[in-house]
Amino acid sequence: MAITYQITFDIRPDRKVEFLDLLYPVLDAMRHEASFIDAQLFQDPNHPHRLMLVETWADHEEVMAIQIHRPYRSAYTAALPDLLSSPRAIEIWLPLRADHAQ
Repeated sequence: MAITYQITFDIRPDRKVEFLDLLYPVLDAMRHEASFIDAQLFQDPNHPHRLMLVETWADHEEVMAIQIHRPYRSAYTAALPDLLSSPRAIEIWLPLRADHAQ
């Protein structure tokens, strides 16, 4: 069953560029994983250093056992404590429906 992760980041204002420089290669690499479905990155319009990442994967167990341990995530994950003003918030959601423009 597909699973969606909503991850919210409060980035230190002087570290946003560094954060994105580490995150973008992770997103680029994730795209090639067999169990990856999609990801979207959003910015809070009222707080430009608050971002939300929404990732959907085919299987939660596989994400926990394999995906979060991929080597391409290591630099990004290790840098988070220095880049964020508070720990990231991770919520897990089960998709019920998706609608897209044709």
